[in-house]
Amino acid sequence: MENNSKSNLNELPESNHKSIKNLLRQRWLVVSIALTLTGLGAALTGSLFKSGIKIFESWRLELLTIFPAWIVLPSLGMIGGLISGTLIKNLAPAASGSGIIPIMGYLRHRNIPMGIKIGMVKLIAGIVAIGSGFPLGPEGPAVQMGGSVAWQLAKWLKAPNTFRRVIVAAGGGAGIAAIFSAPIGGFLYAIEELLNSAKPVILLLVVVTTFSADAWADVLQSMGVGSSEGGFNRILGFQLERTYQPQLHFLPIDFVYLIALGIVTGLLAEAYSRYVLTMQIKWDQWFGKSIIFRMTSSGFLLGGIFACLPDAFHKTSALQNKIALEKIDFNMAIAAFLILFITSGIAAASKAPGGLFYPMITLGGSIGLAFGICVEIVTGHVPSTYVFAGMGAFVAGCSHTPITAMFLAFALTKDLLILKPILVASLTSFLIARIFSSSSIYERQLKIEFGNSP
Repeated sequence: MENNSKSNLNELPESNHKSIKNLLRQRWLVVSIALTLTGLGAALTGSLFKSGIKIFESWRLELLTIFPAWIVLPSLGMIGGLISGTLIKNLAPAASGSGIIPIMGYLRHRNIPMGIKIGMVKLIAGIVAIGSGFPLGPEGPAVQMGGSVAWQLAKWLKAPNTFRRVIVAAGGGAGIAAIFSAPIGGFLYAIEELLNSAKPVILLLVVVTTFSADAWADVLQSMGVGSSEGGFNRILGFQLERTYQPQLHFLPIDFVYLIALGIVTGLLAEAYSRYVLTMQIKWDQWFGKSIIFRMTSSGFLLGGIFACLPDAFHKTSALQNKIALEKIDFNMAIAAFLILFITSGIAAASKAPGGLFYPMITLGGSIGLAFGICVEIVTGHVPSTYVFAGMGAFVAGCSHTPITAMFLAFALTKDLLILKPILVASLTSFLIARIFSSSSIYERQLKIEFGNSP
């Protein structure tokens, strides 16, 4: 029915596109409301996800001030894995894992359960797992939650199957947009990875959904849902918010260094993809379908690893901030890369509800920082763009979506000067990774989960 590795709506019969156009003509108001509500649903679940993780992390750090790490971290990891695994097994088995794979599977006509219930279980189980110490990000669950909300709305609309797949992909992109405050990144991810389509009507549906999700996320954050920092001020309206504001400069010689950074990052990104996939296969062999034991054991193991590390590693979001602000040295940057490389692979193999984009961004940032320090020592040139270029390059090397990766990294600074260096490094990393595999880490995970047959 459809290519096994890619879901390309451009290859579907023209009648399917006509059915979408007819739906827009006949029920344009209902469709508009559905797209807006999909954006709101993605923004709300994404904001609640971030708020919940923040609360759990605060509890964990508070416990660490009272009890030793070797008691707190393994215990919390084990309990968090137990609770999260139990919720998934008993309420919604489809809520396990990153969340991107089920959406990709659904768009490729696999028999994937969808619906609000799965999104809610994903929300609660993901907060518990990540909050208890699994080093994963909220973006994967946000993609599945956004897609689940979209699927439910399309079902209520009694929309044709083609429209249902488009709005599910748009909901997934809306999840990315809401988490990263990156509407362009979410839009491009839905088009570049999920749909692979450039049909004008599809672009319109996706762009409306992803940009509305970003706007809703800003409004919700201004109301205290998800973060105290939002792009919407109740008095001044929407404001441009930058997570980081580095002093950027970009010289011609940086092209050479950024290509070198892209080569190094592409090789490491492919190594990371293979490691994550290998861990997933090994965990499948050792634990089988026992999701509760799998997550409980993994949580205990991860807690034990982090208990042996300095305090700086007990909160990975703070570590990402230090990397982005270049407040750590070369040795710490390399240590951060190695530790997160290993632990995020274990967390992903556990099938905990969490995404890999956040670990990828931190991994790439640590490579960019270490590379920049080396360039400064050897040449005397002091770079200012390599951290963010490394972030985009690592995501591009793993996900094989260089344009999406560029705009996700760009969203952290929202400085146009950063686009060019990120693009150079991301394209180079993508091309290097493609030499070793034509499939992204998500496409290979999809093959492991569902095989070749639709």
